[in-house]
Amino acid sequence: MYSASDLRPWKKFIMDWDPYECISYSQKVMGRWGSIINIKAKNLLTWATIPKTFSDHDKFEPADITTNSYDYLYNDGENYYFMNQNTFEQVELSKEVLWWAEKYLQDWDKVLLQEFNWTPINVQLEPVAVLEVLDTPPWEKGDTATWWKKPATLSTWLVVQVPLFINIWDKIKVDTRTWEYVSRA
Repeated sequence: MYSASDLRPWKKFIMDWDPYECISYSQKVMGRWGSIINIKAKNLLTWATIPKTFSDHDKFEPADITTNSYDYLYNDGENYYFMNQNTFEQVELSKEVLWWAEKYLQDWDKVLLQEFNWTPINVQLEPVAVLEVLDTPPWEKGDTATWWKKPATLSTWLVVQVPLFINIWDKIKVDTRTWEYVSRA
């Protein structure tokens, strides 16, 4: 059992029968009357972020979140399908859950799925994805300024700004957290 004073950023706990992750934490000591703990928590099922206030006597169960390896198979427009690498069981996640990750998923990518009560709830991507450039304007002789960028459409239809020397069919690395070009692959 966690007490409210044990909650820190990235700690996962159960509140109102749902798994939550603490995002921010602050504590105000009230002398003999104990402490007031203010947190901001993210619901891991709905992605809603809520502020909550607790006394230091409140208790919480730890959330049993496990991470397993899966292969991304395909999507049908509404759901994304994954296969467990050990049991070959197929699971699906809705588009609403993966709205931020769908631009990095390619068939047969290896991903980690977070599971709560043996049900997948979220995908965990690598910090950098390698994607192929499908379309970008050509490089012109004389375009030598290093700070200029041009748009590039990648194999997952993600559009990022890339340096002028990147050509069609080049493979590049893209940061999955900031959606920015990192380097050539």
